[in-house]
Amino acid sequence: MGAAAEAFAAEAAGRGPSAGRVFITGASSGIGAALAAVYARRGAELGLLGRRQQALQALAQSLPGRHRVYAVDVRERAALHAAAADFLAGGPVDVVIASAGISVGTLTEEPEDYSVFEAIIATNLNATVATFEPFVAAMKARGSGRLVGIASVAAVRGLPGAGAYCASKAAVRNYCESLRVELHGSGVGVVTLAPGFIRTPMTAHNPYKMPFLMPAERFAELAVRAIDRKVSYIVLPWQMAWVARLLRLVPDRLYDHYAAQRGRKPRQS
Repeated sequence: MGAAAEAFAAEAAGRGPSAGRVFITGASSGIGAALAAVYARRGAELGLLGRRQQALQALAQSLPGRHRVYAVDVRERAALHAAAADFLAGGPVDVVIASAGISVGTLTEEPEDYSVFEAIIATNLNATVATFEPFVAAMKARGSGRLVGIASVAAVRGLPGAGAYCASKAAVRNYCESLRVELHGSGVGVVTLAPGFIRTPMTAHNPYKMPFLMPAERFAELAVRAIDRKVSYIVLPWQMAWVARLLRLVPDRLYDHYAAQRGRKPRQS
């Protein structure tokens, strides 16, 4: 069977082309774990990073192939870089996915929420930068590779009680676009994934309706296809892409009136 025929057969079987070596943060649950499962089925060697050692070990053991596990808080930049260096020592890395993220309600009027705001920015934005840092030079030298950031439909417009989360995801989108332009022509692709509502532990207790709720497994399948194609930016599911476009067109006065009535994610405190 020729290479093209093999690739077609793999795609038909849901495995897709071989992914080589993939480093994923936030891998212990949710979107990160779902992405890990898709890549493992393709035969990739994975670097699985997250805070919970036991959950990571259980995931690694449930997946085909042999994978490396790193119990690290992504806010600890030195430890994150050490994990990345260890994985890089095993060979070239083809895909890096900064999937670690947290979402908690915050209110500016509550002084105790400031530390929560800092934690969200540190995890969702700063750790995305720290995740990519160790891999950029090697990818540029090789002239190939993909860096994948996770934004959100929540980056499109601000939501009440979610200032930290919305701000962090809007920043991730703009940061990834800046990085994409910086790396233009280098052979290194930067992909920004913007999930709508995905069925994960993060969304399990949202006290409001979640239209077009998508299973994490289905999101991961579609996301990996987008990463394969080096799509610069994609909203999933596609229905939420249209919602995002329409939200941009709604006048502030009208948006404020209806958004203010929306349910709010509970605060940590």
